[in-house]
Amino acid sequence: MSAPSLFDPIKLGDIEAPNRIIMAPLTRGRAGSDFVPTALALEHYRQRASAGLIISEATGISQEGLGWPFTPGLWTDAQVEGWKPITDAVHAAGGRIMAQLWHMGRLVHPLFNDGKAPVSASATKAEGRAYTSAGRQDYVTARALRLDEIPRLIADYAKAAENAKRAGFDGVQLHSANGYLIDQFLRGSTNLRDDDYGGPVENRIRLLREVTEALIAVWGAGRVAVRFSPNGDSQGADDCAPEALFPAAAAALDALGIAFLELREPGPDGTFGSTEVPKQSPAIRKAFKGSLILNSDYDARTAQADLTSGIADAVSFGRPFISNPDLVERIRVGAEWTPDNPRTWYSPGGEGYTDYPALVPA
Repeated sequence: MSAPSLFDPIKLGDIEAPNRIIMAPLTRGRAGSDFVPTALALEHYRQRASAGLIISEATGISQEGLGWPFTPGLWTDAQVEGWKPITDAVHAAGGRIMAQLWHMGRLVHPLFNDGKAPVSASATKAEGRAYTSAGRQDYVTARALRLDEIPRLIADYAKAAENAKRAGFDGVQLHSANGYLIDQFLRGSTNLRDDDYGGPVENRIRLLREVTEALIAVWGAGRVAVRFSPNGDSQGADDCAPEALFPAAAAALDALGIAFLELREPGPDGTFGSTEVPKQSPAIRKAFKGSLILNSDYDARTAQADLTSGIADAVSFGRPFISNPDLVERIRVGAEWTPDNPRTWYSPGGEGYTDYPALVPA
């Protein structure tokens, strides 16, 4: 049996993807000040609907959990209504779109949450400075979530999942990567707890499992996915034994039967974050029997190579989709990829967002 190509269809749980070129989640900072997506986002996502599956930009589950200016949420009715025309436009263009559910944990600055301290697995402080509408601000020490608060947190995820369904998405992905809240519970440097959610690996993956179960209760396992960044430090979150942690976490998700697992694994020369730590995908591949999507610094040749080797079932592309709305067609015909402009990653308006040209104008 021959290896699949990037253009072969794939069943990701209950989602039928026409190709294996997935659009990775991309924070772009174009929502309104009320965290409601705008008409600009409709055009941005519609232009990229040829991807096998779009995973939306990280989308906040609550005011407590969202600490990045002008990013969208899914906790208010207005936000749900803002997303509806976007998902409709993607579907009308023949695409599929999942909502990535996001709680930033200790990386939320109090300016975003009525002056309240951020919450995390433990009372730790991230290095560096938060990006806010008032400029860069020093991170503050987080407050450890109490045991009696965890059911409420899980309910916030479930409510956001219900709102994603109301908004017309095709499923949800749990953001468990990049040093955000779920990642903070997973990793030993940020999880210093001595209760049922801390200490040994089986305790540190408990919240991941319980939140995933709550999402499955809303959507069914075939429309729930998870994202990890398992190799190395991520915004100050790290673990001394990732080779034990992440395969165990993947095995727990495998037992739940989720649609797919996505791994962001930058190498030592990564263009958006890099690491010298060995990739965990080979061990995770053994622990997780479902569809595995790999991400970070791929081109068409290396993406196809990982499909051919069997380490990946599909590949997600982030920055290439910023500046190539028709990335699928460019790969198909071997056309050059337009370079993106970092200056416009988070700037307001359509420049660098909806004005990158396609090979053939729509």
